[in-house]
Amino acid sequence: MLSDQELLALLDNHESDRVERKRNANQADDLKKAICAFANDLPDHRAPGVVFIGIEDNGQCANAQIDDALLLNLAHMRDDGNLLPFPSLTVQKRTLRGCEMAVVEVQPADFPPVRYSGRVWIRVGPRRAIATPDEERRLTEKRRAAIIPFDQQPVAGVTLDELALNVFKTTYLVNAVSPEVIAENNRSIEQQLSSLRFLTGGVPNVAAVLLFAKDPRRWIPGSYVQFLRLAGTDLDAPIKDQEEIGGTMLDILQNLDSKLKANIAVATTIVGSNKEVAIPDYPIAALQQCIRNAIMHRNYEGTNAPVRVTWFDDRIETYSPGGLFGQVSPESFGKGATDYRNSLVAEAMKVLGYVQRFGFGIPIIEKALRENGNPPAKYEFPDNGVLVTIGRRQ
Repeated sequence: MLSDQELLALLDNHESDRVERKRNANQADDLKKAICAFANDLPDHRAPGVVFIGIEDNGQCANAQIDDALLLNLAHMRDDGNLLPFPSLTVQKRTLRGCEMAVVEVQPADFPPVRYSGRVWIRVGPRRAIATPDEERRLTEKRRAAIIPFDQQPVAGVTLDELALNVFKTTYLVNAVSPEVIAENNRSIEQQLSSLRFLTGGVPNVAAVLLFAKDPRRWIPGSYVQFLRLAGTDLDAPIKDQEEIGGTMLDILQNLDSKLKANIAVATTIVGSNKEVAIPDYPIAALQQCIRNAIMHRNYEGTNAPVRVTWFDDRIETYSPGGLFGQVSPESFGKGATDYRNSLVAEAMKVLGYVQRFGFGIPIIEKALRENGNPPAKYEFPDNGVLVTIGRRQ
C-alpha cells in the first residue's frame, strides 16, 4: 500500500494520470470506469492508480461520510462480473491533512486489456477515454507471459481451423464486447480472439479450446462431465441413466441444464384453501450452481478425469478434479474467500450468462436448499478434489 507521503504527492498533482478525485461514491458506473482505466495502465507506470473518494476536484476535503458500508461496497465493485478480468485493488479509510477519505488503489493488470461492460477504458493524461484498436493491441502486448495461468497457456498443435469461429462470433463476442465497438473496429478474427485473450503467442490457448474447439476432448481429454443416475443409494445399484456430456463448454452447460430438469421429480402439495403447490425434490438453482462451480474451478492440468455427477436415490454427489486453489482453504471455503484457478474460464462463464456474480455460488446453493426444505450441502475435500453432496428433500 502507498504511504501517506506518496498519497499526498498524488493528491496534490492535478496533472497526474494516476489519480481521480471523487466528492462521493454515488456514481458507481464512473468509479468502475476509473478502476478499469487504472488497471489497464496504458502509460505503463507499473504503479497503482488511485481513486480518492471524499475529495473535491480542486483537492479540498468534501467532508464525506466514510463508513464500513461504503468501504464494503467499494471492495465489491470488482466482484459483480462487469470488470473482466478481475482487477486487483485495495480499499481503505485514510486520514490525510485531517480529511477522512476512502482510498482505492488499483494495481496494473497482469493480463490486459481489462474491460468494463465490454469496453476498454484507459487514461489519456488527466482524462479517461475508450481505447482505440491500436491502444488495445499495445495493452495485449504488455501481458506478462512468464506468469500466465494454465487456461491461458497455448495448446500445441491447435490452429484457428480447429476452432468453431462462428460459435465465437455469435455466442461470445457479441456478449463480451459492446456492439458499437464491434461495428467501429472492423478487426480480423485473430485480432478479436487475441484482444479477448484466447490467443497466446498467436496460438489458441486452453480456454479457447474448452470454449470453441470443434473437438475439445481431442486436446483436453478430461473436458467433459460424467453423469450417472443410479436406482439406489450405493454405487453397485442398477444404472438408470448414464452419459458422457461433452462438446464445447457452452454445449456442456446447456445439456446439463436439460439433464437436471429431466431428472428432478416434482411433488404436488395442497396448501391453504385447496391451492396446489409444486415442490421439487431438488432445487435446480442449487444443482446448477454446484455443477457450474465444479466446471469453473476444476483442474484441467495433468489429469484426464472429468467432473462427475452421481445421482443416487437419496442424494446427488458432484466431484470436481483438483483441490482448493490459492487463498481458499477448507476453513475459508464458502465464507467469502475467492480465488480462480481458471480466471479466463470464469470470465467466459460470466460473459455467457452462467455466472451472475462472482463469489456468491455457495450462498446461492445454501439459500435454494433452505427454501426448498433440503438439508444443507455437505462439502468434503479429498486429495486432489472437491466433493459436494446435496441431500434429497424429504
